Amino acid sequence: MSPRRVSAGSDAVGRQELPLRITVDGEPVDGIAGQTIAGVMLAADRLAWRQGRSGAPRGVFCGIGVCFDCLVTVGEDRDVRACRRRARDGDVVTTQSRRDAGSPEVEPHAGELPGTED
Repeated sequence: MSPRRVSAGSDAVGRQELPLRITVDGEPVDGIAGQTIAGVMLAADRLAWRQGRSGAPRGVFCGIGVCFDCLVTVGEDRDVRACRRRARDGDVVTTQSRRDAGSPEVEPHAGELPGTED
């Protein structure tokens, strides 16, 4: 049992562990019905699945859909927040990066606003 999940035998709500499988970048990843895409990926020890403009690895930051650090493509839907979307058996997930969207290669330095350089 993973430390991230409550076992079915001790779950007061009575949930059942119904397995599901998604594909992430062509690789099968197993999860449990009810988990978000981010939850399935985290339980499979995938801590980062996106790159920022600087190339730094990104994954879940806030976990509640506010920060947009966990964006993935699900099927044909781009920019899906993995922390908000429940995984469905058979989902095809593709990781993405800021570079995919044609953004600049380098992020501004901390405290520097884009377009305000000297």
